[in-house]
Amino acid sequence: MRNRQRTRAMDMVELLGPDGPLARHAPGFAPRLQQQQMAAAVDAILSEGGTLVVEAGTGTGKTYAYLAPALCSGMRVIISTGTRHLQDQLYHRDLPVMRRALHSSATIALLKGRGNYLCRYRLRLTDQEGRLTSREQIAELRHIHTWLKRTRCGDIAEVSNVPETSMIWPRVTSTADNCLGQECPDLGDCFLAKARREAQAADLLVVNHHLFFADMAIKETGFAELLPDVEAIILDEAHQLPEIASHFFGKSLSSRQLLELTRDTLVEYLRDAPDFPELRKRAQALETTIAALREALGSEDRRALWRTAIEQPTVREAVADLTLKLDALRDALREAAGRGKGLENCARRSDDLAQRSLALTGTMLESGSVCWFETRGRGWMLTSTPLDIAPTFQERMAAQPCAWVFTSATLAVGQRFDHFAARLGLMDYAALCLDSPFDFVEHTLLYHPPELPEPATPGYTTALLEAALPVLDASRGRAFLLFTSYRALREAAEWLAERVPYPLLVQGQWPKATLLKQFRELGNAVLLGTASFWEGVDVRGEALSCVIIDRLPFASPGDPVMQARIESLRQRGENPFMDYQLPQAVITLKQGVGRLIRDVSDRGVLVLGDPRLLSKSYGRTFLDSLPPMPRTKKLERVQAFFND
Repeated sequence: MRNRQRTRAMDMVELLGPDGPLARHAPGFAPRLQQQQMAAAVDAILSEGGTLVVEAGTGTGKTYAYLAPALCSGMRVIISTGTRHLQDQLYHRDLPVMRRALHSSATIALLKGRGNYLCRYRLRLTDQEGRLTSREQIAELRHIHTWLKRTRCGDIAEVSNVPETSMIWPRVTSTADNCLGQECPDLGDCFLAKARREAQAADLLVVNHHLFFADMAIKETGFAELLPDVEAIILDEAHQLPEIASHFFGKSLSSRQLLELTRDTLVEYLRDAPDFPELRKRAQALETTIAALREALGSEDRRALWRTAIEQPTVREAVADLTLKLDALRDALREAAGRGKGLENCARRSDDLAQRSLALTGTMLESGSVCWFETRGRGWMLTSTPLDIAPTFQERMAAQPCAWVFTSATLAVGQRFDHFAARLGLMDYAALCLDSPFDFVEHTLLYHPPELPEPATPGYTTALLEAALPVLDASRGRAFLLFTSYRALREAAEWLAERVPYPLLVQGQWPKATLLKQFRELGNAVLLGTASFWEGVDVRGEALSCVIIDRLPFASPGDPVMQARIESLRQRGENPFMDYQLPQAVITLKQGVGRLIRDVSDRGVLVLGDPRLLSKSYGRTFLDSLPPMPRTKKLERVQAFFND
């Protein structure tokens, strides 16, 4: 076995070496020792079984490092990544290159959540209903019909002339609640069913984390699985797993779910039960109570513990009325269920939503979970989140005995994986921490602006921006300013608007993809962003030469889930700051820093304004987890760096 393992490792090194097939088939491919080391480690785990945790610094080329052994193994493999965009990139760009290089005959498939596929049945219902709210939606529906004539897979990402945020998409896609399943008259032509059949038959299946955990949650209930049984699971962007798992292992009830039930009930009422006006009346009555609960929760957007809301008489009354109206609609739907499959489906959904409502608004809440609510715009959501997903995750891992690989550019805190492993309950695992192959010593500079006040001080954001102005002048724009709050982002946008001579792009002005496209094309822009710009953003070349981070990214202590986790850790005798808040902030900071250098020839300055990096003992933990950058407090060195 030892000789075979050495031979396979050598094969990976040769495959990813200067004379290997990747060098001949992949445009711009350059051999990297770290990539070869990771590929050999992944290959060994696939060969012998077990669990591997790998941090692969920016530029390692981790995608090829796990694709090569996965395709060479002859095993059935699931690869899961963080977003649909990365999923598409993996399937449409990276996998074809690797298959050509290896002359691989492995069958591959791409599977997304059901909301990513057009539903023919709901499209027809939307056509029949004819109640579109704007000319834009009418035009978008026309585009969808034109696309339907030529699409093979029904993936709505193919429709470039309908925004992904358009309100037409919920009308023409299905959810787990409203899908008719085996009773659907369009089952034979269902795009989702076809994608799932291809997924079940594939040698290598590409999914995203939301679908992966949706499958885990379904398996936990005993229902049929979405994903096939495989011999290896590779989880990229693994730093996202604990938070996504917390969502799927919890419970939720939203105004959107209830409004979709009322809307679908009205559509099916017109189709199959027009002589039953009580059905319409009860659906409309429920709509009114949904809005009443939103009003009772206050006009502002916020997240808070549910117990703080339910103490208010107006909220208790609104919840009681919602329960009453939902039960009344349930009774009517049960009576009408025999008239059509759509009404039967609505009746089943009303039962499920009523059970969720009882579980979330009742007095007997699950131990080990925190119940909280969020209001945004005209909507609300009530959620129960488990404080520790490790036991559930370990049960699912045990139920799927195969090789497991967890990888990301940001998993370690000070070269150790204790925090990440604890959150998922990983005990017996191999670990590999690979530094970036980029030359950070020669190509970067870390600037600490001197004499900034503490971040909690009023006026801190203005002081930071004043320190950033000469840096932006030296970099000639070409910068990301990353903020830890929307409040600071808005303050900075207003303050900088009259002070920088460069194009100013602000998160929220346009969709994220549009902002990034403009940033790349302008070449001297300054982009202001919050959480969604801290990771998954890849801007190579001189267009991004400076990253400014306003403060250390500690999660808000006012967040209800964070509050509950801190209290739970205290009760267990642990140190919430050292054991949870600090490691989480380190990983988030590493993600933000990772935006700066994306290619071997990139150069740039990182500005970390938060003085706690140098004044607090825990600042060393952050600095030790960053790439080896020269550090300075002198603006002159920054100016000299950009003049070189």
